[in-house]
Amino acid sequence: MAAVATCGSGAGGTGSVAAAAGKSNVTSFQRRGTKASGTDSGGPRLVSIAGTRPSVRNGQLLVSTGLPALDQLLGGGLAVGTVLLIEEDKYNIYSPLLFKYFLAEGIITGHTLLVASAKEDPADILRELPAPLFDYHCKKEFDEDTCNHKTPETNTEMKIAWRYQLLPKMEIGPVSSSRFGHYYDASKRIPQELLEASKWHGFFLPEKVSSTLKVEPCSLTHGYIKLLQFIQNIIYEEGFDGSNPQKKQKNILRIGIQSLGSPLWGDDICCTENCDNSHSLTKFLYVLRGLLRTSLSACIITMPTHLIQSKTVIARVTNLSDTVVALESFIGSERETNPLYKDYHGLIHILQIPRLNNLICDESDVKDLAFKLKRKLFTIERLHLPPDLSDTVSRSSKQDLAESAKLLGPGFGMMARGKKHLDF
Repeated sequence: MAAVATCGSGAGGTGSVAAAAGKSNVTSFQRRGTKASGTDSGGPRLVSIAGTRPSVRNGQLLVSTGLPALDQLLGGGLAVGTVLLIEEDKYNIYSPLLFKYFLAEGIITGHTLLVASAKEDPADILRELPAPLFDYHCKKEFDEDTCNHKTPETNTEMKIAWRYQLLPKMEIGPVSSSRFGHYYDASKRIPQELLEASKWHGFFLPEKVSSTLKVEPCSLTHGYIKLLQFIQNIIYEEGFDGSNPQKKQKNILRIGIQSLGSPLWGDDICCTENCDNSHSLTKFLYVLRGLLRTSLSACIITMPTHLIQSKTVIARVTNLSDTVVALESFIGSERETNPLYKDYHGLIHILQIPRLNNLICDESDVKDLAFKLKRKLFTIERLHLPPDLSDTVSRSSKQDLAESAKLLGPGFGMMARGKKHLDF
């Protein structure tokens, strides 16, 4: 039992208190209103925001991207006040899934959404969000999907032990709906009652911009100006900038911008290498990041970087983004029919992770990553390549294996350098 400080006079009373404290190894001096366990029951507590958690590495407030495996690769989640840039795959098939997962996570956690697009009506985008998987049936759904699509991780005995045994495990299965981040069924749509109960704002460019409006050269395109004004009004009017400290319940604003930089936004960086508005996109990202830094908001942007003609613009866009993730689809490439990649649909590259509250950035322990879209789940896994055996692998496959080893990571270099057999 912990000793309690007394006001009795005399050396005897003081000695008994000290003796009791010595036996229990607990000091007799305690703050008023505290219990013996040391917890403060009367002191102020930090108000937690639903769907967030602090980073264990730098204390930054994080939100989930809607894909727990991606959260793990980004150091726990997407930091509030930052921009996540998704470089679209060539045919724009898989990048919209990450965009929708981010928005669906916001609806489940009760965050406010701001959806901007020049291609689709935001209301239509929200209606196509995937349905969440909760505790009572998510395990069953995942088990069924796993049985139908065997992953390389389920047969680890047949893998190369020295290559994969000590690598950290990737999180690919549902655990609990109450945890940070949820899982979603890509084959089903989100229930209508969840959409009706959510709070969201839509920005559809054709409805906001007049086609007859003239814009001065060497400035932001009119679509970018309208979008920045729209985002700024939502942040200030609804108190996401912290201007209303008396507000009891704080919330997060999730901003999603679809296919930014495409010709539909009035930007010509995808058309010519030396365009008139080459700085329009970078100015937009600079101002946007300033708005995010001073508010409780997080933003995801998808961008067709493979269409941008100037490499200088791509480098500037990367520098103005906090986190950059690129998707490389196998569709239309030689890897689509290559037996080395038969279990995957593409590669995912973590190109940039932000430096938050420290001088260095966190780097993922896993460099060789691939993704696959199963019947219901979008998963990110370590890319397992078969051993380079001369009797079973063709010459073209060997060359592809060696090129992949150079691109993916140092671990595959040992396999690429072997001429005929594996080098141990």
